[in-house]
Amino acid sequence: MNQLPTGETIEKAVLLAGRAPSLHNSQPWHWSFDGHALRLFAVPERMLSATDTSGRQMLLSCGIALDHLRAAMAAAGWRIHLARFPDPNRREHLANITFEPARIVTEGDRARADAILRRHTDRLPFRAPTGWPDFEEVLRATFDPSDATLDVLGDDSRPTLARASEMSAALRRYDAGYHAEMQWWTGHAIADAGVPSEALISQEERSRVAVARKFPTAATGERRGEAEDHSLILVLSTDRDTAEDLVRCGEVLSTVLLECTLAGYATCPLTHLTEIPRSRAVVRELTGNSGLPQVLIRVGIAPEAEPNGPATPRRPLSEILDLPESTRETQ
Repeated sequence: MNQLPTGETIEKAVLLAGRAPSLHNSQPWHWSFDGHALRLFAVPERMLSATDTSGRQMLLSCGIALDHLRAAMAAAGWRIHLARFPDPNRREHLANITFEPARIVTEGDRARADAILRRHTDRLPFRAPTGWPDFEEVLRATFDPSDATLDVLGDDSRPTLARASEMSAALRRYDAGYHAEMQWWTGHAIADAGVPSEALISQEERSRVAVARKFPTAATGERRGEAEDHSLILVLSTDRDTAEDLVRCGEVLSTVLLECTLAGYATCPLTHLTEIPRSRAVVRELTGNSGLPQVLIRVGIAPEAEPNGPATPRRPLSEILDLPESTRETQ
């Protein structure tokens, strides 16, 4: 018997990978499996050109999906080997992925794959994360620091970040393209993409989260009382802005989000502060290093008794995976 995953295994893994977060839930990825190798492509047509002018967030999103796939395949009993950017003449071809059977599937492998379905972007206020110092030590051991640098910003950084957040919104006040994209992608589900109204927060709730993108508000009640946001804010940075740096950073972001979910923390990735050069420079100064900030993540505690809202929509398998019928057979 060939030591290759079946088409059914690939389908299940790609579906899990499709739960990756992306800018306004745009899901800018596509996969192709030939029975031997799985290929990942970015989809420039799904890039939000007014918000993500350079395509950095498209590549970050694809990196998250790539690491989600790694987690899904590990839980299914497979280890992956990556050849990044295998075709210099086709830069949207991000990776070729081949497989070998895992010697063992650990409880950690299964738990991380399960976390993919539990993770969601929470835009409401958080309590401060308890037990953070011990968790941070474990978290830093889960990824290669050459792929991305992780900085944890203290409470003293929050006023500066809040001002930078307001500045980024002010600089885009008259950017018609940006606001048109925002209105198109948020507040309702566009087929199987976009941010539905259930995932948005009210004006009052938004006022209690100082570091956040200004999405259209929803007509919801006041959730989580009158608590202010006391989340920790993490920053992932890279040495450069190359396509490979961005995909690798996305893979690290996936690891951070899933590990935080496993630890019982709520998360909210933030990219609005890295889209504008002036606010990005503020974040870079706060980290105190020479890296280029790519994404911030709010991390904290959400009420345990509070039910999660409905899952945000995702594109169907038929739209994100090319799979020949013959590969569905047991190999």
